[in-house]
Amino acid sequence: MTHVRTAAMALVALLLVVAGAWASWNSAQHVLLAKGREHGTLTVTDCTDETCSGRYVPEDPSSTRRTLSIARSVAAEKGVTIPVVVKPGTDEGVRTGWGGGLHAWLPLGGALLLAAPLVGGGMRLSRTAWSLAGVGGAVLVAAFFAL
Repeated sequence: MTHVRTAAMALVALLLVVAGAWASWNSAQHVLLAKGREHGTLTVTDCTDETCSGRYVPEDPSSTRRTLSIARSVAAEKGVTIPVVVKPGTDEGVRTGWGGGLHAWLPLGGALLLAAPLVGGGMRLSRTAWSLAGVGGAVLVAAFFAL
């Protein structure tokens, strides 16, 4: 019976971590693999509940794009200038640099924190659980300070 419980907890913990990585990769790929993509700065002029938009100044002067939107975060307020990379084929940007990279990995950090009690309590691997919680908490705290 203990093997079944351990296997079930491992499966749920693995599912959580994979889902967090999958959710993070949607934005993180543009930050990590930014070479060859359009870069510039976004000056936020308007925010809704989910997105902020504003004037976009590209690094490449041949770009015709002048406005851009970005997912709303606590750091995106009116008048703030944010370095961005443009998602290919869209008018959506992703924040670059340490702040953008850590912000993109927030879902994975949360998933690691959620998986830690399952690993510690369900699988009886307390050191591994503390490690997962430490890494997840470090990502969340670092993103807070980087933004």
